Amino acid sequence: MILRFLIWALLSSSVCVAAEPILPLHSVATDERKVALGRQLFFDTRLSRSNEVSCASCHQLATHGADKVPRSKGVAGRLGDVRAPTVYNSVFNIRQAWDGKAIDLKAQVTLPVENPKEFATTWPELIATLNEDKSFVSAFKQVYKGGLSSDAISDAIAHYERSLITLNAPFDLWLQGKGPLSEQAQEGYRLFKYYGCINCHQGKNVGGNMFAKMGTFGDYFGDRGTPIEPADYGRYNVTKREADRFTFKVPGLRMAARQDYFFHDGSEQSLEGAIDTMARYQLGRSLSKAELAAIAAFLESLVGHHQEMTP
Repeated sequence: MILRFLIWALLSSSVCVAAEPILPLHSVATDERKVALGRQLFFDTRLSRSNEVSCASCHQLATHGADKVPRSKGVAGRLGDVRAPTVYNSVFNIRQAWDGKAIDLKAQVTLPVENPKEFATTWPELIATLNEDKSFVSAFKQVYKGGLSSDAISDAIAHYERSLITLNAPFDLWLQGKGPLSEQAQEGYRLFKYYGCINCHQGKNVGGNMFAKMGTFGDYFGDRGTPIEPADYGRYNVTKREADRFTFKVPGLRMAARQDYFFHDGSEQSLEGAIDTMARYQLGRSLSKAELAAIAAFLESLVGHHQEMTP
């Protein structure tokens, strides 16, 4: 009898989780040797021409996987075109970068390397620099048959980024019946679904799996108060399709509660302000302070943990 009850409880829990539009995060398979090499590269400033900028400069893992400015600084202090998104949980994104120009994490690595506003170098220069480090060359030969190369470097960093998954978020534990969730966060989740936020922000990463136009129910760019820049065209810059103008990859919200700036342009500096803006421009809704606070509490419950994060 007890065995039957336990089996029923496990099956019921699985059905409940599967029925929800948001799914708990889980680890993905990685090659630990490649992860170790990728971690070294991620923090290595030799990837930039000036030897001052690394992946970790813009994607600060101790906090939320991004930096604390609206636009990151690259070589010679040059500002990037868009806000750096979090690298945490990026393995679950349908494509990489705000405009989806990179098909996966491995392809994304090339973007900062050759961008004059980021690493401002070339693959031949970068490989020549790393080839001077004999221990590094040896380490790559042990893992990759072809040794040190642009493909191996990209693959190693991508493997490390695949491992950056924030597990055991309070919401995930609650969803699986393994932990409590505050009434305010539960109300926030209900509102998140009721108002339609869930239509774009769902799945494992609570987003990152589709593209959407910025400003469905209002002229976001006209109201923003600053001139439109090429980066504001979003997905259009990749596809050249007019329908994709002002369209961006929907960001995952797993680490949103820890961000310092929001949206591709970094124009909003508070979580509740970002929720309010999204409600008005994407849903055509005006939310009360209590509703904004509840949804913020729900987003806070999505924050999990990774060993690279500061406790």
